[in-house]
Amino acid sequence: MTDPACSTTPHATIPSAAPAEIRTTTCCMCACRCGIRVHLRDGQPAYIDGNPNHPLNKGVICAKGSAGLMKQFSPARLTQPLLRRPGTERGDGVFDPIGWEQALALLTERLRRIRGSDPKQFAFFTGRDQMQALTGLFARQFGTPNYAAHGGLCSVNMAAGMIYSIGGSFWEFGGPDLERARLFLMIGTAEDHHSNPMKIALGRFKQRGGRFIAINPVRSGYAAIADEWIPIRPGTDGALFMALLHELLREELIDRPFLQRCTNAPQLVALEEGEREGLFAFDPAAGPPPDGRNPHNKLAWDLASGAAVAAYPQGLEPGRELALEGHFALPDGTRAAPSFQLLRERVAACTPQWAEGITGIPAARIRRLARELGETALRHDDALDIPWTDAWGTEHARVPLRPVAFHAMRGLAAHSNGFQTVRALTLLMSVLGTIDAPGGFRHKAPYPRHIVPNYRAFNDPDKLRPDTPLDAPPLGFPASPEELAVHADGTPLRIDHAFSWAYPLAVHGLMQNVIANAARGDPYRIDTLLIYMANMAWNSSMEPLEVRKALNARDDQGEHVIPFVVVCDAFQSETVAYADLVLPDTTYLERHDALSLLDRPISEFEGPMDAVRVPVLPPLGECRPFQDVLVELAARLKLPAFTLADGTPKYGGYADFIQRYEHQPGIGFLMGWRGERGDALRGAPNLRQWEAYARHDCVFHHRLPAEMQYRRNWNRAYLDFAQSMGWRQRNDPIQLALYADTLQTFRLAAQGKRPGRQPPDALRARVAGWFDPLPFWAPPLEERLEDAHEYPLHAITQRPMAMYHSWDSQNAWLRQLHSHNALHVHPATARAAGVEDGAVCWVESRWGRVRCRIRCSEAVEPGTVWTWNAIGKAPGAWQLPADADESRKGFILNHLLSATLPFGEGRIANADPVTGQAGWYDVRVRLRPCAPDEARETAPQVAAVPTPPGVPGVAAVRAAWRTLSGRLAAGRRA
Repeated sequence: MTDPACSTTPHATIPSAAPAEIRTTTCCMCACRCGIRVHLRDGQPAYIDGNPNHPLNKGVICAKGSAGLMKQFSPARLTQPLLRRPGTERGDGVFDPIGWEQALALLTERLRRIRGSDPKQFAFFTGRDQMQALTGLFARQFGTPNYAAHGGLCSVNMAAGMIYSIGGSFWEFGGPDLERARLFLMIGTAEDHHSNPMKIALGRFKQRGGRFIAINPVRSGYAAIADEWIPIRPGTDGALFMALLHELLREELIDRPFLQRCTNAPQLVALEEGEREGLFAFDPAAGPPPDGRNPHNKLAWDLASGAAVAAYPQGLEPGRELALEGHFALPDGTRAAPSFQLLRERVAACTPQWAEGITGIPAARIRRLARELGETALRHDDALDIPWTDAWGTEHARVPLRPVAFHAMRGLAAHSNGFQTVRALTLLMSVLGTIDAPGGFRHKAPYPRHIVPNYRAFNDPDKLRPDTPLDAPPLGFPASPEELAVHADGTPLRIDHAFSWAYPLAVHGLMQNVIANAARGDPYRIDTLLIYMANMAWNSSMEPLEVRKALNARDDQGEHVIPFVVVCDAFQSETVAYADLVLPDTTYLERHDALSLLDRPISEFEGPMDAVRVPVLPPLGECRPFQDVLVELAARLKLPAFTLADGTPKYGGYADFIQRYEHQPGIGFLMGWRGERGDALRGAPNLRQWEAYARHDCVFHHRLPAEMQYRRNWNRAYLDFAQSMGWRQRNDPIQLALYADTLQTFRLAAQGKRPGRQPPDALRARVAGWFDPLPFWAPPLEERLEDAHEYPLHAITQRPMAMYHSWDSQNAWLRQLHSHNALHVHPATARAAGVEDGAVCWVESRWGRVRCRIRCSEAVEPGTVWTWNAIGKAPGAWQLPADADESRKGFILNHLLSATLPFGEGRIANADPVTGQAGWYDVRVRLRPCAPDEARETAPQVAAVPTPPGVPGVAAVRAAWRTLSGRLAAGRRA
């Protein structure tokens, strides 16, 4: 074992022969949330391994998971509340310790004043906290719309693009069925997404002879074991998908019965110009026109009768054959065409030759890939002998295999063209019939959702009132312009501009916009900003140096433009130095957590699954779980959901809240062991629920009957079951949206063809262009600004498998794997730039420059440079030594990015125009050799910050580690 100072000398003078104790809980070293066993001796953690009884990871553990032990021996632990010392600047990192009562009283008084006057002046934004159901409830009860988590930074394009198309998404809500797949395409995915389960599944897939193709600018991580690596230029995946669709349609390699029955491919789109142009035709006698909330009154063309019929359910009757191609005239003379016909017309020009010039992938390879996809998915008779009944009452004896699986993540999502790219991928999966099919993409409970999900975000300025909860959650899924969070003049209601005309479908919020917008007072000033578990002053922001200036900006009266900043974290991150008030959080081994179906569950294909964390160790120093702090703060503020009628607290802390809070009658945060009998899924609160989870390895898994496990969008038994569990408001089928008429409503408004809410004139062309109901490829926004000759290279980052964001920079074991990083460059690219392998050079963009060391590798596409993200650190943060590799050799590419881009006479966020997803991977750069007399440390460098009070530091952690080492040595001898 190695101590935090990398010394191998144990201190074995404290004998102990106490037997080891094993406790189970759930890992939090990434978002995978594996089951772990913590081995204790004398009450101290000795090591961590995977829990073999856990259904998610089955005992497998990664480097991060086993190194979770070193979270407890971190020199950067915050251990007491801190208040910025009067007269010091934000960023100086100079604090005085205070008690919890003083901290909570100060915060309660401030928030009570805000809530009683203007609740939106409180902005609450959280990072990778995995408890957004609680934090979102707090924000809603407080009455502020200014709440969001990390999704706008991460992969909201993936979530929104897929949910608005097929009702579910990759990772927590769905994924590739590698147990039955024969061909697997992984696209734009680094090493950490769904890490251990993916490793297990991929290993077995390869052992069974499955073929694995990786499409990525970089061959690393999973792609290193791929049967074939197809390099692609960043931001061009959408062009590849459009070309594959072109070929599949040209070769008739499509699941035509599936398209006719399970998608909106046969539904007729009105082509006449006007307010219904591009929307689905409907029967006025059958009710109002369809929309995102009520989608089923649509027409299709029945080839057997030569007439328009109700697409659902009449069009699904025996003997019907719904047209997928052609142009038709409705009885009233309206010209119409099936949406699939419009898709054919859209991809007609998207030939492999066209895509080759964009992606760099040879046209012949694109054609072969399309043929391999289509033939593998469709040219077989394999099926599972599982009888099931569809939503229209038809009984099926078997479930056909569609053994082509895809997986994709941030490489697709983190581009400003990512939403439409993801939409193109969903259409590719859909035309092959792979949605919730054996061997294809499979949903995970509580998904699939309705398209559009029945969760609207708060959007009415007139209902934003003092001391009043919001009438809807801060986040949701808009189904039309009428559901945007804007004022009558079109200006944003939220500080981050989410759900405004600039980013209408920002379903995860835009955390990256908050600090800059608040500093500018755009659209208004705020009073208090609470940041939880997010390093916004460093690796979680574009332009981190500008964000630091914004956090410290003052107005003409010398007052901070953001008057009060609260940071809650377990460690001394770069952002802590910019706080006015610091609240010390616990580690995941010191608290209760609920990984709930109301939030981001760990469900698997076979059925819903949730999990918990239980305290394995007592909190260090004066640390308190932020969950407990939030529940107590809510009670002090007398938020209705957290207090009784007489104003006293309803719950005795977070653990009590989780057991007794009901989202709906019988439905709480956890679905296991409910009621007095310990019922599954639904039942009254159970005050011994935590104990039940602890006895069962902190996890609950309900396996669905076989007849409910597939085709859940149209499976009658599953739809009824999901409604009874509160996962869906209705039990009607979920037709896949090849053609997204919801997007068309925004486009019609932008074109001035639709009554109701209208976008500001400056945004009309932007909305009309990007809200196309059919996917398309266009270059990322930033790329349109750049001179490809002057900045010829794309720059991207990846999370390494042994680090997760900046969480693990102070982890002694993981630092030995990644204490610094290099910029990986193809040898030909390095030669062209005049730089050598191992040399220090400048990487320059239009917005900034970084000095770093390069390493040459043929495992990178020649037009791309890349590095690990979040390795570089500011000196003094995380209790790293002044000369630590992380700050002298490490670097972050964030300094090359711009948070905003020129737009008309102003600027707009460097983000997807549909969802607001940050365009992390859109920047173009060039390489320039350093002069011989230039320094060799990385640049830019920032000033170091002092150690806050209560932070243990390296010396104290070294002593604690040596004590534990001695106990372990004594135990081994005994």
